[in-house]
Amino acid sequence: MELTEAVLDRAWRLQPRLNMFQLLTEEDARRDAKAAEAAVMQGAALGPLHGVPITVKDNLALGGKPLRQGSLMTEGVVAGADAVTVARAKAAGAIVIGKTTLPEFAHKVLTDSPLHGVTRNPWRPAHTPGGSSGGASAALAAGVAPLAIGTDGGGSIRCPASCTGIVGLKATLGRVPNDSTPDGFSNYSFTGPMARNAADTALLLSVLAGPLQVDPWSLALPKPAVRAPDPTARGVRIGWIEHFGRYRTDPEVARITTAAVGLLAERGAIVEPLQDPCFDDVYDTYAVIASTAHATRIGALAERFPAEITDSLRTSIARAARWSAVDWQRAADRRTALFRAVQRLFARFDVLATPTMTAPPPLVDAGGSVASEMYAEWAACLYPFNLTGHPAISVPAGFTASRLPVGLQLIGPWHGEDALLDLAACLEAGRTPPWPAGLDLSAQG
Repeated sequence: MELTEAVLDRAWRLQPRLNMFQLLTEEDARRDAKAAEAAVMQGAALGPLHGVPITVKDNLALGGKPLRQGSLMTEGVVAGADAVTVARAKAAGAIVIGKTTLPEFAHKVLTDSPLHGVTRNPWRPAHTPGGSSGGASAALAAGVAPLAIGTDGGGSIRCPASCTGIVGLKATLGRVPNDSTPDGFSNYSFTGPMARNAADTALLLSVLAGPLQVDPWSLALPKPAVRAPDPTARGVRIGWIEHFGRYRTDPEVARITTAAVGLLAERGAIVEPLQDPCFDDVYDTYAVIASTAHATRIGALAERFPAEITDSLRTSIARAARWSAVDWQRAADRRTALFRAVQRLFARFDVLATPTMTAPPPLVDAGGSVASEMYAEWAACLYPFNLTGHPAISVPAGFTASRLPVGLQLIGPWHGEDALLDLAACLEAGRTPPWPAGLDLSAQG
């Protein structure tokens, strides 16, 4: 009970400064914390997350609570039941303390919306915590709940993880089931764990993962065992991509991430520089698939509420009108070609490594829509692996001279999450990231 109260208190104290939460579910959290405490006192069987506070991104259903998705167009929408990932976290004993902010319908990699305004980075509040799971990443970095459930349709777990110095994992397509996407077969959107370290990320993954009858990609995958990461890199063959596709990495980010890969080499990894043309024009493929999804799923709402929708989301919907069904099928075919090209790389390497983002976190008003060139470049290392379904994790790599976090992305073969978590733990070994400057974390104990 004391832990839940402390976390709620911290959330309330930092909310005016960082704007992390769409909704704090205090009453329910206190009720669940009392029940968790009673279960311990009674000697009942306890789940792997028993009594652990967790946050849920506000595009995931929390039964009986508003499902606003950062939009003025969703007034009155209430979730009838928990999303499968939320239900699994609760069943494992987690206590949901609130729903975290996101851009409208998760359509960009900065976190601001017409509903809740701007969410800020705990390290430098003038800068973004990334997106679209930016409320989750800000809460984690600011020392609120230790676990979060985010979503990733084009980098939306890994981008905010990089921007705030935490760990975020997009697992293999189907590893964590998705019961909310309308198209289960050509899906490119993922739900996954976010945490402050590799061990907590692995634990949450073990709870969220496992087959679900309504997700076709999940059916052949057994539920993974609870496994603590092994902090080793010895003998791991890593293909290091410093500059991704046609985009150049910021020199400071390149230096920091190259040093992180160098640390893995010092600890036994075999690192080889890599540049493959298969990544040169991925954005052109992703843009067709993402924008047509926006038009199909949000277009009718946009027509009903033309004054309420975010301009950048309106632009993405309008752009989709240029493309035909033939254009979409060509993009789907290019998606398959990209998958096969990446599969060939895994004949040579065990893991691929890239900077998570090509530059440090920008200011909060930098844009970031999937319809923008800014997104195409800044998130260039991210969206290719939404299309291919390969697991990818962002782990802290260091800080810029202005104390902004930088992430290293590790990509594995399908079902290769354990290797990624092991390398993440290897990078963490002996390194304790400082708390964000400017936040009085000592008050929390």
